[in-house]
Amino acid sequence: MDAQKEYRYNHLTWEEMNQAIAMQKVVILPTGSTEQHGPHLPLDTDIFLCESVCLEAARRAPDTMLVLPPISYGLNMHHIDFPGTIHIEPEVFVAFCLNITKSVSYHGFKKILLVNGHGSNGILIDLIARKTVLETPSLCAALGYFSLALKAFEKIKDTNTLAHADEFETSLYMHLAGERVRMDRRVAGNDVEGKFLSSDSTSNYPVRFSDYWGRWTKTGVHGDPMTATAEKGKVIFEAAVAGLVQLVEEFRQWPLPKRSDQHASPVQSDIRW
Repeated sequence: MDAQKEYRYNHLTWEEMNQAIAMQKVVILPTGSTEQHGPHLPLDTDIFLCESVCLEAARRAPDTMLVLPPISYGLNMHHIDFPGTIHIEPEVFVAFCLNITKSVSYHGFKKILLVNGHGSNGILIDLIARKTVLETPSLCAALGYFSLALKAFEKIKDTNTLAHADEFETSLYMHLAGERVRMDRRVAGNDVEGKFLSSDSTSNYPVRFSDYWGRWTKTGVHGDPMTATAEKGKVIFEAAVAGLVQLVEEFRQWPLPKRSDQHASPVQSDIRW
């Protein structure tokens, strides 16, 4: 198998991995969750949508990226009142993912990208990326795949709430695997909203606050999936994939010069953080 064409990390042998390292591909780690997504979407929604975007982007530009096996679990205690949800403690999640990025860096890859599909992982992948930069010679960045598709979604959306099991996620799932969406079980749902807070801690509120969903919803939906279509999902998918390809190319070319120390006197480098 040619590392020039293979974009799935685990499909390479160790000999072929040497070629991928020499090419300095950007290594991508998809992160998501196993959690409730209302009565109509499967528990794999976050990681399935995220990994699908990553794999398609890498398929289109295999010489620039390698996609690691995904992290299918995340910070999820707030959904635990709904059957099937799996929660990982944040300290465990950060330590586990950091071990992955450190391993990748150890082998010689200089650019690592965390691509997230689960909102509550956002602060954690930001931390993992920062810790990777501080503790390895590599650069590591993080983002949510959905941010790459928001401009395109703005032009086609029929609802205002972008949250959970909503028009965005349902449309994208319908495009990728419509047979798994329980169309007859779709319902709309709202969270509790105040001036500074919302029960779902959505980004249009200044205060971050995450309550147990079992306090305020019996459906597990925040948003309106009733206007979702596979056609909208295709627009979302194409925008996210194209954006990721462009992002990876920019990140791959990003300079990584040697650090310069501005101290006038020798530092006490034996300090351990």
